[in-house]
Amino acid sequence: MPGSHGRRAARSCTPPRWLRGLTGVVCAAAGIGVAHTVAALTVPAASPLLAVGSVAIDAAPTPVKEFAVRTFGNADKPVLLAGVGLVLVVATVVLGLQSFRRRWVGVAGMVALAAVAAAAALSRSPEPIAVLPAVAAGAVATAGLLWVVAGLRSSYPDPEVAPEQARVPSAVSPLDSPQVRSGRFVPSRRGVLIGGPAALAAVGVGGGRVLAQLRSGDEAIGRDRTLPDAADPADPLPDGVQLEVPGITPFRTASADFYRVDIALSTPRIDVDSWSLPIGGLVDNPVTLRYEDILDMPLTERWITLTCVSNPVGGPYVSTGRWLGVPLLDLFEQVGVQPEANQIFTESADGLTMSIPLDAATDGRDAMLVVGLNGEQLPIERGFPARLIVPGLFGFVSAAKWITDMRLSTYAADVAYWTERDWATDAPVLTQTRIDVPGSLERVPAGSITMAGVAWAQHRGIEKVEVRIDDGDWQEAELAADGGVDLWRHWRLDWESTGAGRHDVQVRATDGTGSTQPQERTDPVPDGARGWHSIAFMVEN
Repeated sequence: MPGSHGRRAARSCTPPRWLRGLTGVVCAAAGIGVAHTVAALTVPAASPLLAVGSVAIDAAPTPVKEFAVRTFGNADKPVLLAGVGLVLVVATVVLGLQSFRRRWVGVAGMVALAAVAAAAALSRSPEPIAVLPAVAAGAVATAGLLWVVAGLRSSYPDPEVAPEQARVPSAVSPLDSPQVRSGRFVPSRRGVLIGGPAALAAVGVGGGRVLAQLRSGDEAIGRDRTLPDAADPADPLPDGVQLEVPGITPFRTASADFYRVDIALSTPRIDVDSWSLPIGGLVDNPVTLRYEDILDMPLTERWITLTCVSNPVGGPYVSTGRWLGVPLLDLFEQVGVQPEANQIFTESADGLTMSIPLDAATDGRDAMLVVGLNGEQLPIERGFPARLIVPGLFGFVSAAKWITDMRLSTYAADVAYWTERDWATDAPVLTQTRIDVPGSLERVPAGSITMAGVAWAQHRGIEKVEVRIDDGDWQEAELAADGGVDLWRHWRLDWESTGAGRHDVQVRATDGTGSTQPQERTDPVPDGARGWHSIAFMVEN
């Protein structure tokens, strides 16, 4: 048919869909790569993917956040970034498909994506310079898109514009070209067009990482100093706090193994020479502390167990360390707290705010502004250069990391991040215990079987742990030595199996006040998970 040849020619002179879609993706990637380098030189958290991901965390409903923590654990942030990246890929594929015929669609789309990134960056940082990474991303992505589309148009001319050029086949086969006959490789035009932005993306991301490391390596930010000895050192832990049971959680948690749950997609790396901590609000004598000011104060050292409110029954988000810092009572004596204050309101470098009940920080417990963990400066991921710890409270109200501001306030005047999202305002740690040994569904040989784990009820201590096997009677477990009311406690029970098969185990703890944890399970929202931990294991003859 006369018209079919024209339609086939038109189709043959249009780049394949995969190539048009790839155009949008690689040009956006080039923009993000350059933006990552610009962010490394200005505001690292303003890198587009990080800024948008942080806003997504803030906007996500509480059930979604709980699902992410419960499902992905410490990998929740990489999964979120992958999700943001997937959305970006889909959007830029669409822009690439449209741009060959309608360049304005691609330009408008890239500018719109850059505007979203700029708005996200400004919402996280009030500094105008925070928009520079987004501006760079938009400019590079738009310029790259126009350049690649122009090149593709010249390679695939529109038959309605240049019908003869489009429809007359080349008289020389590519296989007969002089370059091929001579054995020389000549890259294709479209390979160069796509490869240019792709290379720029790789160089930008790599360059940004190198610059970030140079600007925020441990030595560059002051995390290479020896901390002074504590004026009030921690008492040695009693012999026997660690049960020698294979598979049980170590009593002392290595710094690198501490649980981590926070909203920071990019871990803040703060230079101690530029960091300061204002302490103000309802006080008589506001002060601003530098890092060296804290190190010059008499420091206190204590063993303390921390727990996250997101920890499910039997979950892993609990750790124990030796902390070094300044007692909050010493700081409050210095500034003079006014009588109307009822909370300590903090802000952190990741944008998180917290509110600590003032009574809990001044009732004699070891509430501290911390600079050290396990004999060294705080690790970056644990809150360097300084954080707060208040024993007996869940971390989301008391354990502010990367702290940048602290003020005495009232609950009526300041509302914290998680309180706005319907979590509890005051959140004492609940009494809990966990079975570490045997593992869930583990197969063990018949005979003497050891069951063991940890129990915690910070600032109340653990008085008793009981174990029930196959709905039998409760049996009191052996407790390890008691390290103190602010620490967890090991327990064990030896049991003689009577035959092969499945066995179900439940465990419950009683705290120092005589209160036993309830059986009914609850979700962590709004003030922590309740219920008995239970497992099943298999005995084999």
